[in-house]
Amino acid sequence: MRIRFLILISVAIVGISNRSGAGECPQFFNGQEVGTIAYGEIDEASGIAVSKKNPDVFWTHNDDGPPHIFAFNSKGKHLGVYSLVGANNRDWEDIAIGPGPDPNQDYIYVGDIGDNGASYPSVNVYRVPEPDVDPEQGPVNLDLNGVETITLEYPGGPRDAETLLVDPNNGDIFIVTKRNSPSEVYRAAYPQSTTQTITMAQVATIEQTFLTAGEISLKGDLIILRGYISGYCWRRSPGTNLWDAFSCDPCQIPIIGWPVEPQGEAIGFDADGCGYFTISEGLGQKIYYFARDGSCPLADIDDDGLINIKDLALLGENWLAETGEGDFNGDGLTEGQDLVILLDDWLWYQRWP
Repeated sequence: MRIRFLILISVAIVGISNRSGAGECPQFFNGQEVGTIAYGEIDEASGIAVSKKNPDVFWTHNDDGPPHIFAFNSKGKHLGVYSLVGANNRDWEDIAIGPGPDPNQDYIYVGDIGDNGASYPSVNVYRVPEPDVDPEQGPVNLDLNGVETITLEYPGGPRDAETLLVDPNNGDIFIVTKRNSPSEVYRAAYPQSTTQTITMAQVATIEQTFLTAGEISLKGDLIILRGYISGYCWRRSPGTNLWDAFSCDPCQIPIIGWPVEPQGEAIGFDADGCGYFTISEGLGQKIYYFARDGSCPLADIDDDGLINIKDLALLGENWLAETGEGDFNGDGLTEGQDLVILLDDWLWYQRWP
């Protein structure tokens, strides 16, 4: 098998040379309108999360009302209303997808973290296994059972927040405050109790304020946050804590912003972490996509900013192994499709200086 692998790669990489250099700030193209939210009950979309397990499926929620999350596709087609059984929507402000108790399952996290008057002694994050959804299905109305409630409190008293982050590498939960100056970043380490109130730890501050949403990329190497008129991105170095990234100044990233997005409170990476989507509160809002300029280093296994022979060697070492190293398409195995992805990324990156 190893000989066959070496023959495949030797033929495929003839004439390929390493790309030199990697900029500190990832670059994204300006947003392009890709769809329109079609369901009339979505009028205060305060978060967006893109499914990894269900291709072309998105999740959002209103910031008050019934405890519902809504599924739609990239065109805005309404796919269903999913009720979180046992949950309460006091002020839902963000949504994320991340790991949880079952390592083979993706979980939806919904942050009931809004508190305009900074008066609630605790806030809740709801966690539920993500259901199967077809991006072309007719609208459904389903109950989601097995919802877990993670109750959190701030060490210094109540805070208002609209940004929920879940680390894809380890399941840590982070909340970024909105109205404090500077903004404060709080962490609830995984595993989180679902029976006792957790006092979060403050791990960082951020100069930018009035942040309304955020997300961590699939590989955990980029963190994006947005406000009503500006967007920001931080790089996370391999092997470091997430909050270490906030010790550096952020990169500016484009968003549509006010007045086109009258109240932009949602931002989320695509399933590959190679671009991001935004939507705003309001009826019939547009969906905008911001693609990575120069594609995306999905196959950058060693996280050095390059697609090169080192990544190819690591893929070869994990050939046919059930491992995350080299399993770019997420099917649980490092095999031919992953080799195609790596070589395609490698060829793409030669086009960019």
